[in-house]
Amino acid sequence: MTTEGAGSPPEGVSREQLRDLLAKGWLTHDGMWFDQTARAFGLEQANRLNRAAIRAMAPIEVSRLSEALGVSPADLSDAGRWRASWRRGGPGHPASVAGHLRVWAAGRRLHWEWDLGECFAYKGMQRFGYLAGYECGVIYRIECWLDALGVRPLAEPAVGPCLMHLGVGCAGSLELSVGE
Repeated sequence: MTTEGAGSPPEGVSREQLRDLLAKGWLTHDGMWFDQTARAFGLEQANRLNRAAIRAMAPIEVSRLSEALGVSPADLSDAGRWRASWRRGGPGHPASVAGHLRVWAAGRRLHWEWDLGECFAYKGMQRFGYLAGYECGVIYRIECWLDALGVRPLAEPAVGPCLMHLGVGCAGSLELSVGE
């Protein structure tokens, strides 16, 4: 058996492929957690607990992202830096997933658009049969990051039910409160 050097992926596997695989495992765990929670407590409770967990972890993710990018959390309130982080796979998302999501800034608005049918949460909830009652956690997560940075109040989430399931495609924008 060959032992690879510390921090080196196995031969024939790039760092990006390894990161993608590990991140997909995390997303699979997230989906399985949601399924088991919905089975045990019902879909409404699964949505509530999912959003509570997302909100609780957002400040931690923002801190880790700023550290990884070598910037202060305040620097992340700049929409251009957010767009740059998505180009590198998005915080916590494998490139194969984030590659189907476009995020861009225009003025004080942060826009997003998923390729039709390509949202990982949409696909997972479709497999489990939960689309009719699923509350989007993906865009809510972005909202919570922005709230943790102090640039997006969460008084009114931009997305509730899954937009792809509603047949309108998943695209929209978030008003930023930068400079207020």
